[in-house]
Amino acid sequence: MKRVFTNWAGSVHIALTIVGLPYGVCTGGYCKAINSRVPSVCALSSAFMSSSAMHIKARCSVYPGSDTHRFPVPDDNVSWAADWPEYSPVNYTAPSVLNKPVWADQEIGSFSPQFNSLDGSVDRRSHEGEYTVQDGRPLNPRGRTGLNGRGLLGRWGPNHAADPIVTRWKRDSAGQHVSHAIFKLPVLQFVSIKRKDCGEWAIPGGMVDPGELVSLTLQREFSEEAMNSLQASPQEREKIHERITQLFSAPGFQVYKGYVDDPRNTDNSWMETVAVNFHDEKGDSVSELPLQAGDDAGQVSWIDVDSSQPLYASHSHFLQTVAKERKAHW
Repeated sequence: MKRVFTNWAGSVHIALTIVGLPYGVCTGGYCKAINSRVPSVCALSSAFMSSSAMHIKARCSVYPGSDTHRFPVPDDNVSWAADWPEYSPVNYTAPSVLNKPVWADQEIGSFSPQFNSLDGSVDRRSHEGEYTVQDGRPLNPRGRTGLNGRGLLGRWGPNHAADPIVTRWKRDSAGQHVSHAIFKLPVLQFVSIKRKDCGEWAIPGGMVDPGELVSLTLQREFSEEAMNSLQASPQEREKIHERITQLFSAPGFQVYKGYVDDPRNTDNSWMETVAVNFHDEKGDSVSELPLQAGDDAGQVSWIDVDSSQPLYASHSHFLQTVAKERKAHW
């Protein structure tokens, strides 16, 4: 089992990631085909990728939350190594980003970010390794997207997120593990939130704040989204903090770390995430706390880990990995 300890660093503002889009849309948005070599359907959600996979959602023809059309990029010209002098990407950065919110960078030229490094409190290092910087702008490590600028993303280069997957064993009234009736494997449950923007069940997660350890982001996002610790009384908040700290101080199983194929990605800005499973083995940690949805969640509940359960974006892939690791039903 691969373990992740709480001394790892990373860097993001609160908004659900692969999780979520910063605008009110559901998955299942359709894009017209660019040509026969480009998939014709792009769901408005995100997908984690293997190190060799080609991004698809990041080439969706209409950029989300806008009327901006990407320059069409066929599969054989995605790689920056492909010679393509005709490439003419559309430049787009959303007005919400240009309004200079605290979580966003300035325009290139008005400041000089230190790419591929820890730039003050902002981590501009990529989980993918060192990326190319051309004409002062970072290049998406997975290739062309048909659009430059930042789109809806705040940072030039990688925009880091963290996704805590909190699980427990399903138990009967006697406290015994419940096994699947057919496959006879023990059933896992995970904390899931029902997103307000599209009504789908999802893993609670969010962006890493500048200077924040990813381990703290995982704990903070879980506290705010699933336990609504922001609204709790001081006594309740102390109890929540104690139980969550107990769980999150244990080594977690790293489910995924890397690039996210997200429709918000551009040639110069892209999403990356770290997804970590924290398991309440004995059921005496967060399992005993009442769940309460935070601002970004409509509902929150313990849900059985099962392949038939529809989930937001690529979260099913994460949970399948967790189930395999825990030798549980999927």
